[in-house]
Amino acid sequence: MTQTTEAAAVEQPPKSSRRRRVHRAWFVVAVTFVTIIGAAAFRSVPGLLIDPLHDEFDWSRGTIGAAVSVNLALYGLTAPFAAALMDRFGIRRVVAVALTVIALGSGLTVWMTAAWQLMLCWGLLVGLGSGSMALAFAATVTNRWFTERRGLVSGILTAASASGQLIFLPLLSWIIERHDWRPAAVTVALAALAVVPFVWLLLHDHPADVGQKPYGAVEFVPKPAPVPGAARRALTVLFSAARTGPFWLLAGTFAICGASTNGLIQTHFIPAAHDHHMPVTAAASLLAVIGVFDVVGTIASGWFTDRFEPRRLLAVYYALRGVSLMFLPILLAPSVHPPMIFFIVFYGLDWVATVPPTLALCREQYGEDSAIVFGWVLASHQIGAALVAFLGGVARDTFGSYDVVWYASGGLCAAAALMALVIRRRAGSVAAAA
Repeated sequence: MTQTTEAAAVEQPPKSSRRRRVHRAWFVVAVTFVTIIGAAAFRSVPGLLIDPLHDEFDWSRGTIGAAVSVNLALYGLTAPFAAALMDRFGIRRVVAVALTVIALGSGLTVWMTAAWQLMLCWGLLVGLGSGSMALAFAATVTNRWFTERRGLVSGILTAASASGQLIFLPLLSWIIERHDWRPAAVTVALAALAVVPFVWLLLHDHPADVGQKPYGAVEFVPKPAPVPGAARRALTVLFSAARTGPFWLLAGTFAICGASTNGLIQTHFIPAAHDHHMPVTAAASLLAVIGVFDVVGTIASGWFTDRFEPRRLLAVYYALRGVSLMFLPILLAPSVHPPMIFFIVFYGLDWVATVPPTLALCREQYGEDSAIVFGWVLASHQIGAALVAFLGGVARDTFGSYDVVWYASGGLCAAAALMALVIRRRAGSVAAAA
Protein backbone atom coordinates (compact mmCIF):
# COMPACT_ATOMS: atom_id res chain seq x y z
CA MET A 1 0.00 0.00 0.00
CA THR A 2 2.77 2.36 0.90
CA GLN A 3 4.75 1.45 -2.21
CA THR A 4 1.71 2.06 -4.43
CA THR A 5 1.12 5.46 -2.86
CA GLU A 6 4.77 6.41 -3.29
CA ALA A 7 4.72 5.29 -6.93
CA ALA A 8 1.63 7.37 -7.62
CA ALA A 9 3.28 10.37 -6.03
CA VAL A 10 6.30 9.93 -8.27
CA GLU A 11 4.21 9.52 -11.43
CA GLN A 12 2.08 12.64 -10.85
CA PRO A 13 3.79 15.92 -11.79
CA PRO A 14 3.67 18.75 -9.30
CA LYS A 15 0.65 21.05 -9.38
CA SER A 16 2.65 23.97 -10.71
CA SER A 17 3.74 22.02 -13.78
CA ARG A 18 0.19 20.77 -14.44
CA ARG A 19 -1.26 24.28 -14.26
CA ARG A 20 -2.13 25.52 -17.72
CA ARG A 21 -0.68 28.85 -18.67
CA VAL A 22 -2.37 31.35 -20.93
CA HIS A 23 -0.81 30.95 -24.36
CA ARG A 24 1.24 33.90 -25.57
CA ALA A 25 -0.94 34.04 -28.68
CA TRP A 26 -3.79 35.55 -26.67
CA PHE A 27 -1.57 38.42 -25.51
CA VAL A 28 -0.68 39.05 -29.16
CA VAL A 29 -4.40 39.10 -29.97
CA ALA A 30 -4.99 41.65 -27.19
CA VAL A 31 -2.30 44.01 -28.52
CA THR A 32 -3.55 43.52 -32.10
CA PHE A 33 -7.12 44.28 -30.95
CA VAL A 34 -6.09 47.59 -29.37
CA THR A 35 -4.01 48.53 -32.41
CA ILE A 36 -6.77 47.77 -34.92
CA ILE A 37 -9.48 49.52 -32.96
CA GLY A 38 -7.22 52.58 -32.80
CA ALA A 39 -6.58 52.44 -36.55
CA ALA A 40 -10.32 52.29 -37.15
CA ALA A 41 -10.81 55.34 -34.94
CA PHE A 42 -8.22 57.22 -36.98
CA ARG A 43 -10.25 56.48 -40.13
CA SER A 44 -13.42 57.91 -38.61
CA VAL A 45 -11.96 61.41 -38.17
CA PRO A 46 -11.84 62.64 -41.82
CA GLY A 47 -15.61 62.49 -42.20
CA LEU A 48 -15.99 64.65 -39.10
CA LEU A 49 -13.68 67.31 -40.56
CA ILE A 50 -15.84 68.14 -43.58
CA ASP A 51 -18.01 70.85 -42.01
CA PRO A 52 -15.32 72.44 -39.78
CA LEU A 53 -12.82 72.70 -42.66
CA HIS A 54 -15.49 74.04 -44.99
CA ASP A 55 -16.41 76.75 -42.47
CA GLU A 56 -12.82 77.73 -41.64
CA PHE A 57 -11.06 77.55 -45.02
CA ASP A 58 -14.06 77.87 -47.35
CA TRP A 59 -12.98 74.71 -49.18
CA SER A 60 -15.72 72.99 -51.14
CA ARG A 61 -17.14 69.78 -49.74
CA GLY A 62 -16.10 68.09 -52.96
CA THR A 63 -12.48 69.03 -52.32
CA ILE A 64 -12.61 67.78 -48.75
CA GLY A 65 -14.47 64.67 -49.87
CA ALA A 66 -11.71 63.96 -52.39
CA ALA A 67 -9.19 63.73 -49.56
CA VAL A 68 -11.51 61.34 -47.71
CA SER A 69 -11.86 59.26 -50.88
CA VAL A 70 -8.08 59.01 -51.19
CA ASN A 71 -7.97 57.88 -47.57
CA LEU A 72 -10.59 55.17 -48.21
CA ALA A 73 -8.95 53.98 -51.42
CA LEU A 74 -5.48 53.74 -49.90
CA TYR A 75 -6.90 51.92 -46.88
CA GLY A 76 -8.00 49.13 -49.19
CA LEU A 77 -5.13 49.17 -51.71
CA THR A 78 -2.38 49.28 -49.06
CA ALA A 79 -3.57 46.13 -47.27
CA PRO A 80 -2.12 43.45 -49.62
CA PHE A 81 1.24 45.24 -49.84
CA ALA A 82 1.29 45.63 -46.05
CA ALA A 83 0.70 41.88 -45.65
CA ALA A 84 3.66 41.21 -47.96
CA LEU A 85 5.81 43.73 -46.06
CA MET A 86 4.98 41.89 -42.83
CA ASP A 87 6.35 38.70 -44.40
CA ARG A 88 9.51 40.61 -45.35
CA PHE A 89 10.22 42.82 -42.32
CA GLY A 90 7.95 41.44 -39.60
CA ILE A 91 4.64 42.48 -38.11
CA ARG A 92 6.10 44.61 -35.33
CA ARG A 93 8.19 46.86 -37.57
CA VAL A 94 5.45 47.45 -40.14
CA VAL A 95 2.81 48.30 -37.52
CA ALA A 96 5.15 50.58 -35.55
CA VAL A 97 6.04 52.52 -38.71
CA ALA A 98 2.35 52.69 -39.70
CA LEU A 99 1.40 54.21 -36.35
CA THR A 100 4.19 56.76 -36.68
CA VAL A 101 2.98 57.71 -40.17
CA ILE A 102 -0.56 58.19 -38.83
CA ALA A 103 0.71 60.41 -36.02
CA LEU A 104 2.71 62.46 -38.53
CA GLY A 105 -0.21 62.88 -40.92
CA SER A 106 -2.67 63.78 -38.17
CA GLY A 107 -0.32 66.15 -36.36
CA LEU A 108 0.67 68.08 -39.48
CA THR A 109 -2.94 69.02 -40.22
CA VAL A 110 -2.84 71.50 -37.34
CA TRP A 111 -0.63 73.80 -39.46
CA MET A 112 -2.19 73.24 -42.91
CA THR A 113 -3.45 76.22 -44.89
CA ALA A 114 -4.12 74.72 -48.35
CA ALA A 115 -6.33 71.91 -49.63
CA TRP A 116 -3.41 69.95 -51.09
CA GLN A 117 -1.98 69.68 -47.58
CA LEU A 118 -5.19 68.00 -46.43
CA MET A 119 -4.86 65.59 -49.37
CA LEU A 120 -1.29 64.85 -48.31
CA CYS A 121 -1.90 64.51 -44.57
CA TRP A 122 -5.28 62.82 -44.16
CA GLY A 123 -5.53 61.40 -47.66
CA LEU A 124 -2.05 59.99 -48.25
CA LEU A 125 -0.32 59.60 -44.87
CA VAL A 126 -3.26 58.54 -42.71
CA GLY A 127 -4.61 56.39 -45.56
CA LEU A 128 -1.30 54.54 -45.93
CA GLY A 129 -0.85 54.16 -42.17
CA SER A 130 -4.34 52.91 -41.40
CA GLY A 131 -4.30 50.65 -44.47
CA SER A 132 -1.18 48.95 -43.12
CA MET A 133 -3.21 47.96 -40.05
CA ALA A 134 -6.30 46.83 -41.97
CA LEU A 135 -7.88 43.39 -41.76
CA ALA A 136 -4.97 41.87 -43.70
CA PHE A 137 -2.94 42.60 -40.55
CA ALA A 138 -5.52 40.60 -38.57
CA ALA A 139 -5.30 37.77 -41.10
CA THR A 140 -1.50 37.66 -40.79
CA VAL A 141 -1.63 37.48 -36.98
CA THR A 142 -4.32 34.79 -37.08
CA ASN A 143 -2.47 32.63 -39.60
CA ARG A 144 0.86 32.79 -37.76
CA TRP A 145 -0.25 32.40 -34.16
CA PHE A 146 -3.21 30.00 -34.41
CA THR A 147 -4.03 26.66 -35.94
CA GLU A 148 -7.19 26.32 -33.83
CA ARG A 149 -9.81 28.96 -33.01
CA ARG A 150 -8.95 30.90 -36.15
CA GLY A 151 -12.56 31.77 -36.79
CA LEU A 152 -13.03 33.09 -33.26
CA VAL A 153 -9.82 35.14 -33.40
CA SER A 154 -10.61 36.62 -36.80
CA GLY A 155 -14.06 37.52 -35.45
CA ILE A 156 -12.56 39.33 -32.45
CA LEU A 157 -10.11 41.30 -34.56
CA THR A 158 -12.72 42.12 -37.19
CA ALA A 159 -15.00 43.48 -34.47
CA ALA A 160 -12.18 45.80 -33.42
CA SER A 161 -11.91 47.23 -36.93
CA ALA A 162 -15.60 47.76 -37.58
CA SER A 163 -16.62 48.94 -34.13
CA GLY A 164 -13.75 51.37 -33.76
CA GLN A 165 -15.05 53.36 -36.72
CA LEU A 166 -18.47 53.81 -35.12
CA ILE A 167 -17.89 53.79 -31.36
CA PHE A 168 -15.37 56.62 -31.44
CA LEU A 169 -17.54 58.86 -33.61
CA PRO A 170 -19.49 60.37 -30.67
CA LEU A 171 -16.29 61.06 -28.69
CA LEU A 172 -14.42 62.67 -31.57
CA SER A 173 -17.46 64.65 -32.66
CA TRP A 174 -17.83 65.93 -29.07
CA ILE A 175 -14.18 67.09 -29.07
CA ILE A 176 -14.68 68.89 -32.39
CA GLU A 177 -17.94 70.49 -31.26
CA ARG A 178 -16.58 71.69 -27.92
CA HIS A 179 -12.92 72.40 -28.68
CA ASP A 180 -12.57 72.78 -32.48
CA TRP A 181 -11.15 70.22 -34.91
CA ARG A 182 -7.46 70.75 -34.10
CA PRO A 183 -7.60 69.14 -30.62
CA ALA A 184 -9.24 66.10 -32.24
CA ALA A 185 -6.40 65.84 -34.76
CA VAL A 186 -3.81 66.17 -31.98
CA THR A 187 -5.67 63.52 -29.94
CA VAL A 188 -5.42 61.07 -32.82
CA ALA A 189 -1.69 61.79 -33.24
CA LEU A 190 -0.95 61.27 -29.53
CA ALA A 191 -3.05 58.10 -29.41
CA ALA A 192 -1.10 56.64 -32.33
CA LEU A 193 2.24 57.42 -30.70
CA ALA A 194 1.07 56.00 -27.35
CA VAL A 195 0.42 52.59 -28.91
CA VAL A 196 3.90 52.28 -30.49
CA PRO A 197 5.75 51.15 -27.29
CA PHE A 198 3.17 48.42 -26.62
CA VAL A 199 3.47 47.19 -30.20
CA TRP A 200 7.25 47.13 -30.06
CA LEU A 201 7.42 45.31 -26.72
CA LEU A 202 4.47 42.90 -26.95
CA LEU A 203 3.63 42.25 -30.61
CA HIS A 204 5.97 39.41 -31.52
CA ASP A 205 6.23 38.45 -35.17
CA HIS A 206 6.03 34.67 -34.81
CA PRO A 207 5.52 32.06 -32.04
CA ALA A 208 9.04 30.77 -32.72
CA ASP A 209 10.40 34.14 -31.50
CA VAL A 210 9.32 33.23 -27.97
CA GLY A 211 9.96 29.50 -28.29
CA GLN A 212 6.32 28.46 -28.52
CA LYS A 213 4.13 26.52 -30.91
CA PRO A 214 1.15 28.24 -32.54
CA TYR A 215 -2.01 27.88 -30.49
CA GLY A 216 -3.45 24.43 -31.15
CA ALA A 217 -0.40 23.18 -33.09
CA VAL A 218 0.93 19.69 -32.37
CA GLU A 219 4.48 20.39 -33.51
CA PHE A 220 6.82 23.33 -33.22
CA VAL A 221 6.71 25.58 -36.31
CA PRO A 222 10.00 27.28 -37.23
CA LYS A 223 9.90 30.90 -38.25
CA PRO A 224 9.95 31.21 -42.04
CA ALA A 225 12.71 33.14 -43.73
CA PRO A 226 11.94 36.73 -44.78
CA VAL A 227 10.30 36.93 -48.19
CA PRO A 228 12.01 39.57 -50.37
CA GLY A 229 10.25 41.70 -52.99
CA ALA A 230 7.11 42.61 -51.05
CA ALA A 231 5.48 44.63 -53.84
CA ARG A 232 6.33 42.04 -56.48
CA ARG A 233 4.96 39.24 -54.31
CA ALA A 234 1.69 41.11 -53.66
CA LEU A 235 1.17 41.57 -57.40
CA THR A 236 2.25 37.99 -58.19
CA VAL A 237 -0.27 36.62 -55.69
CA LEU A 238 -2.96 38.86 -57.21
CA PHE A 239 -2.29 37.67 -60.77
CA SER A 240 -2.25 34.06 -59.61
CA ALA A 241 -5.47 34.33 -57.60
CA ALA A 242 -7.21 36.31 -60.36
CA ARG A 243 -6.99 33.25 -62.60
CA THR A 244 -9.29 31.34 -60.25
CA GLY A 245 -13.05 31.61 -59.98
CA PRO A 246 -13.28 31.67 -56.16
CA PHE A 247 -11.23 34.88 -56.04
CA TRP A 248 -13.76 36.80 -58.12
CA LEU A 249 -16.67 35.38 -56.17
CA LEU A 250 -15.03 36.34 -52.87
CA ALA A 251 -14.11 39.78 -54.19
CA GLY A 252 -17.61 40.31 -55.55
CA THR A 253 -19.38 39.31 -52.34
CA PHE A 254 -17.02 41.41 -50.25
CA ALA A 255 -17.51 44.42 -52.53
CA ILE A 256 -21.24 44.12 -51.82
CA CYS A 257 -20.42 43.84 -48.13
CA GLY A 258 -18.55 47.16 -48.26
CA ALA A 259 -21.29 48.72 -50.37
CA SER A 260 -24.01 47.78 -47.86
CA THR A 261 -22.05 48.82 -44.74
CA ASN A 262 -19.39 51.56 -45.05
CA GLY A 263 -20.68 52.89 -48.35
CA LEU A 264 -24.40 52.76 -47.57
CA ILE A 265 -25.32 52.81 -43.87
CA GLN A 266 -22.24 54.55 -42.47
CA THR A 267 -22.31 57.24 -45.19
CA HIS A 268 -25.99 57.74 -45.96
CA PHE A 269 -27.98 56.62 -42.92
CA ILE A 270 -27.69 59.94 -41.09
CA PRO A 271 -28.78 62.14 -44.06
CA ALA A 272 -31.55 59.64 -44.89
CA ALA A 273 -32.82 59.77 -41.31
CA HIS A 274 -32.57 63.55 -41.40
CA ASP A 275 -34.75 63.55 -44.55
CA HIS A 276 -37.43 62.00 -42.31
CA HIS A 277 -36.85 64.76 -39.70
CA MET A 278 -34.90 62.63 -37.25
CA PRO A 279 -32.34 64.73 -35.31
CA VAL A 280 -28.75 64.24 -36.46
CA THR A 281 -27.60 63.44 -32.91
CA ALA A 282 -30.18 60.65 -32.65
CA ALA A 283 -29.12 59.16 -36.00
CA ALA A 284 -25.43 59.32 -35.01
CA SER A 285 -26.23 57.57 -31.73
CA LEU A 286 -27.95 54.78 -33.65
CA LEU A 287 -24.77 54.27 -35.69
CA ALA A 288 -22.81 54.00 -32.44
CA VAL A 289 -25.25 51.31 -31.28
CA ILE A 290 -24.49 49.41 -34.50
CA GLY A 291 -20.83 49.52 -33.51
CA VAL A 292 -21.59 48.07 -30.08
CA PHE A 293 -23.62 45.13 -31.38
CA ASP A 294 -21.10 44.51 -34.14
CA VAL A 295 -18.68 43.26 -31.48
CA VAL A 296 -21.15 40.56 -30.43
CA GLY A 297 -22.14 39.63 -33.98
CA THR A 298 -18.63 39.37 -35.39
CA ILE A 299 -17.22 37.34 -32.50
CA ALA A 300 -20.23 35.02 -32.71
CA SER A 301 -19.65 34.71 -36.46
CA GLY A 302 -16.07 33.66 -35.78
CA TRP A 303 -17.34 31.00 -33.38
CA PHE A 304 -19.82 29.77 -36.01
CA THR A 305 -17.08 29.72 -38.67
CA ASP A 306 -15.08 27.23 -36.59
CA ARG A 307 -18.10 24.91 -36.57
CA PHE A 308 -20.17 25.41 -39.74
CA GLU A 309 -19.64 25.63 -43.49
CA PRO A 310 -18.46 29.21 -44.24
CA ARG A 311 -20.21 29.33 -47.65
CA ARG A 312 -23.59 28.73 -46.04
CA LEU A 313 -22.88 31.25 -43.31
CA LEU A 314 -22.09 33.90 -45.93
CA ALA A 315 -25.28 33.11 -47.82
CA VAL A 316 -27.37 33.45 -44.66
CA TYR A 317 -25.69 36.71 -43.63
CA TYR A 318 -26.16 38.39 -47.02
CA ALA A 319 -29.72 37.14 -47.43
CA LEU A 320 -30.81 38.46 -44.03
CA ARG A 321 -29.04 41.75 -44.67
CA GLY A 322 -30.85 42.17 -47.99
CA VAL A 323 -34.24 41.51 -46.39
CA SER A 324 -33.60 44.05 -43.64
CA LEU A 325 -32.66 46.75 -46.18
CA MET A 326 -35.93 46.19 -48.02
CA PHE A 327 -37.81 47.14 -44.84
CA LEU A 328 -35.71 50.21 -43.98
CA PRO A 329 -37.72 52.77 -46.06
CA ILE A 330 -40.84 52.12 -43.97
CA LEU A 331 -38.90 52.21 -40.69
CA LEU A 332 -37.38 55.69 -41.04
CA ALA A 333 -39.35 58.21 -38.97
CA PRO A 334 -38.87 61.50 -37.06
CA SER A 335 -38.24 59.65 -33.80
CA VAL A 336 -36.62 56.41 -32.68
CA HIS A 337 -39.19 53.63 -32.27
CA PRO A 338 -38.96 49.89 -31.40
CA PRO A 339 -38.92 48.54 -34.99
CA MET A 340 -36.04 50.92 -35.83
CA ILE A 341 -34.15 49.76 -32.74
CA PHE A 342 -34.67 46.16 -33.87
CA PHE A 343 -33.23 47.02 -37.30
CA ILE A 344 -30.21 48.74 -35.73
CA VAL A 345 -29.49 45.80 -33.39
CA PHE A 346 -29.86 43.29 -36.22
CA TYR A 347 -27.70 45.30 -38.62
CA GLY A 348 -25.07 45.66 -35.93
CA LEU A 349 -24.97 41.89 -35.43
CA ASP A 350 -24.63 41.40 -39.20
CA TRP A 351 -22.38 44.43 -39.90
CA VAL A 352 -19.15 42.58 -40.74
CA ALA A 353 -20.10 39.07 -39.64
CA THR A 354 -19.09 38.22 -43.22
CA VAL A 355 -15.38 38.65 -42.49
CA PRO A 356 -14.59 35.44 -40.52
CA PRO A 357 -16.13 33.09 -43.13
CA THR A 358 -14.52 35.11 -45.95
CA LEU A 359 -11.14 34.75 -44.23
CA ALA A 360 -11.75 31.03 -43.77
CA LEU A 361 -12.50 30.62 -47.47
CA CYS A 362 -9.34 32.55 -48.39
CA ARG A 363 -7.30 30.22 -46.18
CA GLU A 364 -8.98 27.18 -47.70
CA GLN A 365 -8.43 28.31 -51.28
CA TYR A 366 -5.01 29.99 -51.13
CA GLY A 367 -3.11 28.60 -48.14
CA GLU A 368 0.04 30.53 -47.22
CA ASP A 369 -0.87 33.38 -49.57
CA SER A 370 -4.30 33.79 -47.97
CA ALA A 371 -3.42 36.98 -46.02
CA ILE A 372 -2.29 38.74 -49.22
CA VAL A 373 -5.29 37.42 -51.17
CA PHE A 374 -7.57 38.66 -48.42
CA GLY A 375 -5.87 42.03 -48.69
CA TRP A 376 -6.94 42.24 -52.34
CA VAL A 377 -10.43 41.04 -51.42
CA LEU A 378 -10.50 43.81 -48.81
CA ALA A 379 -9.56 46.28 -51.55
CA SER A 380 -12.71 45.23 -53.41
CA HIS A 381 -14.64 45.88 -50.17
CA GLN A 382 -13.39 49.49 -50.15
CA ILE A 383 -14.07 49.95 -53.87
CA GLY A 384 -17.65 48.80 -53.33
CA ALA A 385 -17.97 51.18 -50.38
CA ALA A 386 -16.59 54.11 -52.38
CA LEU A 387 -18.90 53.47 -55.35
CA VAL A 388 -22.07 53.31 -53.25
CA ALA A 389 -21.01 56.30 -51.15
CA PHE A 390 -20.87 58.29 -54.40
CA LEU A 391 -23.80 56.72 -56.25
CA GLY A 392 -26.04 56.92 -53.19
CA GLY A 393 -25.63 60.68 -53.14
CA VAL A 394 -26.33 60.88 -56.88
CA ALA A 395 -29.50 58.83 -56.44
CA ARG A 396 -30.64 61.10 -53.61
CA ASP A 397 -30.14 64.16 -55.82
CA THR A 398 -31.91 62.49 -58.75
CA PHE A 399 -34.93 60.87 -57.08
CA GLY A 400 -35.33 63.11 -54.05
CA SER A 401 -35.11 60.23 -51.57
CA TYR A 402 -32.97 57.23 -50.68
CA ASP A 403 -35.70 54.61 -51.23
CA VAL A 404 -34.26 53.32 -54.51
CA VAL A 405 -30.84 53.01 -52.84
CA TRP A 406 -32.18 50.74 -50.08
CA TYR A 407 -34.04 48.51 -52.54
CA ALA A 408 -31.08 48.26 -54.93
CA SER A 409 -28.73 47.40 -52.07
CA GLY A 410 -31.14 44.71 -50.88
CA GLY A 411 -31.04 43.19 -54.35
CA LEU A 412 -27.24 43.26 -54.36
CA CYS A 413 -27.17 41.40 -51.04
CA ALA A 414 -29.43 38.72 -52.51
CA ALA A 415 -26.98 38.34 -55.40
CA ALA A 416 -24.10 38.06 -52.91
CA ALA A 417 -25.92 35.23 -51.11
CA LEU A 418 -26.15 33.26 -54.37
CA MET A 419 -22.50 33.99 -55.22
CA ALA A 420 -21.38 32.62 -51.85
CA LEU A 421 -23.20 29.34 -52.42
CA VAL A 422 -21.50 28.66 -55.77
CA ILE A 423 -17.91 28.98 -54.44
CA ARG A 424 -16.47 25.55 -55.08
CA ARG A 425 -14.66 23.74 -52.31
CA ARG A 426 -11.07 22.67 -52.86
CA ALA A 427 -10.62 18.93 -53.10
CA GLY A 428 -7.95 18.81 -50.39
CA SER A 429 -10.05 20.80 -47.92
CA VAL A 430 -12.73 18.08 -47.74
CA ALA A 431 -10.29 15.58 -46.26
CA ALA A 432 -8.85 18.22 -43.94
CA ALA A 433 -12.32 19.12 -42.64
CA ALA A 434 -13.07 15.44 -42.02
